[in-house]
Amino acid sequence: MTSLLLVLSLLLILSYGAFTWHYLANWKGAARWPRNPRLEHSLLGLLLLVQAFVVVAPLSTSGGLSLGVGHALSVVVWIMLLIYWTCSFFYKVEGLQLFMMPLAMAALAFAIAFPGRHMVSDLSNPAFVMHILVSMLAYSLFAIGALIAVLMLILERALHHRRVSMLAKQLPPLLTLEKMMFQVIAVGFLLLTLTLLTGVLFSEEVFGQAAALTHKTVFGVISWLIFAGLLVGRRLKGWRGKVAIRWALAGFLSLMLAYVGSKVVLELILQRG
Repeated sequence: MTSLLLVLSLLLILSYGAFTWHYLANWKGAARWPRNPRLEHSLLGLLLLVQAFVVVAPLSTSGGLSLGVGHALSVVVWIMLLIYWTCSFFYKVEGLQLFMMPLAMAALAFAIAFPGRHMVSDLSNPAFVMHILVSMLAYSLFAIGALIAVLMLILERALHHRRVSMLAKQLPPLLTLEKMMFQVIAVGFLLLTLTLLTGVLFSEEVFGQAAALTHKTVFGVISWLIFAGLLVGRRLKGWRGKVAIRWALAGFLSLMLAYVGSKVVLELILQRG
C-alpha cells in the first residue's frame, strides 16, 4: 500500500505540474492545446478523487489518523483544491490556478519527504474528530482567503502603475475578488470560533487534559482577534483595499504560526511525535 501511495503521489505531482504548464502556456499564447474549461474541470475532479484516496488511505491502513506535519498539510491543500473546484461552478476563479496547482505539488512532495510521526489511534470521541475536521476546514478557507488577498494586491498594484501583467489580465474584477475574500473569511471565522471553543471549553474531553496557555492557543486567539477586527471594520467602517488585505494576511500569518509553526518545530526540529 505504501508503494502504491508513493506512485499515486508522484503521478499527482506530475499531473498538477502539467496543469500549471497548460495554464501558463495559454496565458502567454504559446500553447498547443487551447483552453477547454469543462474538460479542465472534469480532469481536476478526477485528480481530486485520486488525491482523496491518497489522503484517506493512511486512515484505513494504520487504524488511526495521521496528523503528521506533511500529511496534515496535504489534507489541508486537498480541501483547498476541493473548495476551489466547487466554487468554480459558481464564480469566475481565474488566476487562482497559478497558486493552487504549484501549492498542490509542493504539499504532496512535502508529505513524501516529511510525513510526520503524529498518529491518533483513538477516534471514538466525536468531539475530538469534529475538532480536527473543523479546524482543517477553517485553515483551508483562510488559506484561500489569503491567496485571494495576494491576487487583490497584485491587481491593485497593476492598476495603480497602469501596467497590466499576464496574471492581472486573467483575474476577475477587483470588487469581485474582494467580495469572494470576505465571504471566505466570514465562513472561516465561524469555523475558527468553533475550533477554539471545542479546544478550550472541552479540552479535557477532547484532548484528555485541561486547557493550557500554549503557543498554539496564543497565536490561535491572536488570529481570531485579527479576523474579528477585520470583519467588524468591514461592517462598521467599510474597510476595503489595502487595509483589508493587510488584516487578512496578518490573520493568516498568525494562524500559520499557531498550527503549522508548532508542528514544524515539534516534529521536524525537536523530533517529537
